[in-house]
Amino acid sequence: MWDIFLKTLPFFAVIGLGYISGRTRFFTEEATAYLTKFVFYFALSAMIFRFAASLELEQLLDWTFIKAYLAATASVYVIATVVSLLRGVSVAEAAVEAQCSVIGNIGFLGIPMLALLMGPEAVAPIIIMLSVDLIVFSSLIVILITGSRGGGLSLGILRTVVMGLVKNPMIVSVVLGIVWSSWNLPMPAPAEEFLTLLGAAATPGALFAIGASLASKSAERMSVAVTISAFKLFIHPAAVALTALVIWPVDPFAAKVMVAAAALPVAGNVYILAQHYNVAPQRVSAAILVSTAVSVVTVAATIAWLETL
Repeated sequence: MWDIFLKTLPFFAVIGLGYISGRTRFFTEEATAYLTKFVFYFALSAMIFRFAASLELEQLLDWTFIKAYLAATASVYVIATVVSLLRGVSVAEAAVEAQCSVIGNIGFLGIPMLALLMGPEAVAPIIIMLSVDLIVFSSLIVILITGSRGGGLSLGILRTVVMGLVKNPMIVSVVLGIVWSSWNLPMPAPAEEFLTLLGAAATPGALFAIGASLASKSAERMSVAVTISAFKLFIHPAAVALTALVIWPVDPFAAKVMVAAAALPVAGNVYILAQHYNVAPQRVSAAILVSTAVSVVTVAATIAWLETL
């Protein structure tokens, strides 16, 4: 475990550097927003496209893998929703809390960190998980929040969901990469070098942006934040391990990647949705802060456990 902890520590150290820069106002919220845009639309997109362009379509259409991940995530989502509703919160708040309980920081933290720790072959399983998260659960939360406000399942809601997917650079990068690979298009050397150079900025940029964005987060509603963090860091990866290793066994390496990615802390994009719809943004903020801090230890412990399998 100690060796794994030392390997993951530099990643969290960069997050810590970003956090300190944000807290001291050396890196302002505006600067953080622009850095996040650069990583999201350019660096990370270049990394994802480059990886996706080298994959076969069959690698991304592993239906056993998709079934195992979707079943585990949906089960935890339902349980988290029930737990929230039993506390007496609204459907919209329950949807946000459930989203926090299952959606990890796969894009900004998972792809850069796990690709380096577990090798580039880890990217294909991560891309599958990222696609499921964006297509299924990011769409579901919009439908639940809007529907709970009396909007119903209208064409307007469906249009919002579809446009959100179409405009998401991660989805676009995956699709373009798959098309490139499917057509067996050659990658010119200058283009390969360009994508490699730009994609190399994704890891430090994304980690620094995570830390800087955490600097503006508050730690309110700690009891709820701790509960959500427990779901995300322990219950979700445990459920994924059960489905991927026992119920519907998938490729051993892919299963390890799935469990490791499921153990990541709450994703920052959940806060963006909560803030946009004005549904418990402080609660989400606290959950992101707590889960990220605790994951310094739990992610290393999870990866160390997976290495024993």
